[in-house]
Amino acid sequence: MAERHEDSPTATDCAGVLLRLFEFVDNETGPVDRERIREHLDECGSCLAEYDRELLLKALVRRACVRQSAPEALRAQILTRITSTSVTVVHRSEG
Repeated sequence: MAERHEDSPTATDCAGVLLRLFEFVDNETGPVDRERIREHLDECGSCLAEYDRELLLKALVRRACVRQSAPEALRAQILTRITSTSVTVVHRSEG
């Protein structure tokens, strides 16, 4: 399924688009990547079909979860994990 569209000046392969599709659907891509993915979807029917499936899945999940909310303890735990970041720096000496 790793198809390339060489006729496009910013040829983007299907595998790369499919890897970034979740980010694209959730509007989490930068403007340049968003435009490249959009151009690819305009040219590639199979990737466009996958994009449509992702939109449908997202809508179904949203509809199914409307009536239920996460327990408050779980929400607090998730927020704590999101806001706490650990960074480890390793210094390697050459030699």
